[in-house]
Amino acid sequence: MAGGAVVNTSGGKDYPGRLTLFVFFTCVVAATGGLIFGYDIGISGGVTSMNPFLKKFFPEVYDKKQMKGSASQYCKYDNQLLQTFTSSLYLAALVSSFFAATVTRVVGRKWSMFTGGLTFLIGAALNGAAENIAMLIVGRILLGVGVGFANQSVPVYLSEMAPARLRGMLNIGFQLMITIGILAAALINYGTNKIKAGYGWRISLALAAVPAGIITLGSLFLPDTPNSLIERGHPEAARRMLNRIRGSDVDISEEYADLVVASEESKLVQHPWRNILQRKYRPQLTMAIMIPFFQQLTGINVIMFYAPVLFETLGFKGDASLMSAVITGLVNVFATLVSVFTVDRLGRRKLFLQGGTQMLLSQLVVGTLIAVKFGTSGVGEMPKGYAAAVVLFICLYVAGFAWSWGPLGWLVPSEIFPLEIRPAGQSINVLGGDHDRLHRALPAGDQERAHRGDGARLEGTLVLAQVHRRR
Repeated sequence: MAGGAVVNTSGGKDYPGRLTLFVFFTCVVAATGGLIFGYDIGISGGVTSMNPFLKKFFPEVYDKKQMKGSASQYCKYDNQLLQTFTSSLYLAALVSSFFAATVTRVVGRKWSMFTGGLTFLIGAALNGAAENIAMLIVGRILLGVGVGFANQSVPVYLSEMAPARLRGMLNIGFQLMITIGILAAALINYGTNKIKAGYGWRISLALAAVPAGIITLGSLFLPDTPNSLIERGHPEAARRMLNRIRGSDVDISEEYADLVVASEESKLVQHPWRNILQRKYRPQLTMAIMIPFFQQLTGINVIMFYAPVLFETLGFKGDASLMSAVITGLVNVFATLVSVFTVDRLGRRKLFLQGGTQMLLSQLVVGTLIAVKFGTSGVGEMPKGYAAAVVLFICLYVAGFAWSWGPLGWLVPSEIFPLEIRPAGQSINVLGGDHDRLHRALPAGDQERAHRGDGARLEGTLVLAQVHRRR
């Protein structure tokens, strides 16, 4: 691949290099960009299940929650304004990914990460101080811009800094940080929900400033990648950086020469968005579109984003629903660690197939259990033992996603594009994912879709399990 080697398991060109301490810490700092996305996924679903938050901003939903008797479990959170609140982030992320590609290419990967972190920081402050729905949504839009910039730049940065043989492991650090963000948010929601004064939701939303501050400050100390330095006309600085990240005793001449060639080719590309449509880039373009599409079709964001709400409608009340979200968050983190240590040994394709199959079987069981108890009316109660079985299979589903389609959905698209179209290619990947997240966030607040949507997720995982890709 022009612009740098891909991992050896793909059959692409390999270069000498080892994991230096400098590269390790650099990649850890950059990967913290995933914390902001993960924190938002985990915090929003918990906050929207808190009664003081609903009573202040969404009183209609609050009133539905207090209804007893035959109210449908599927429809308690069916509210257009609430869905606008949740989905506005994904719309903002979708639009901002176009601008993020230009910033990443023109001023470098690190400044794109800085922009994302700073914008997210401002959005977190607005949400924590919100007094009306307008402040909530404006803050959420800023969070979306931050997520769009981080999701566009961080995977590219990690792929360009990592040694070829360890690119998979280090790049999955981004997904690992997403899962840590989700878990941290679940724990915070569990704690703030116990604040009797009713302002716990403010703490949950405001603490998003912590991961935002980490990536904002951390990005200031990150070096630019050799690819970006060459692309922006600093060849000697790029050579020094490449020598530093590969090890002073490693011959970097071949890799450096390939980077220079790729840079010269990229300078001839005046319209990367137009060039990416050329026939020679069609395989990469197809992967950049279809992988995030199938990744979202699994329904993972419905599970992780609305976990507290989902568990509450299944019979887990109050703290129990938030604790169930903590459990799935723990499973998510530890299962992602499995991928970190196996992706470069087992290869991408095996993990894609195994994870897709596991998700399919788990969702078949979950869908069947829910259908038996609630049917199409949504009326009914779920015994504790029955509900525990649902949580168990949801955890198996989350584990299957966490060591396959979760991390690989970011890794594979970030490593398949040549330098001349890499920012545009990563933007398409982010754009595709955010489009599908937006599509699912709009109706996902409607619990009829959140439960009966199992059919769509099953169809998606069935497709995923049948994908044959040599990776």
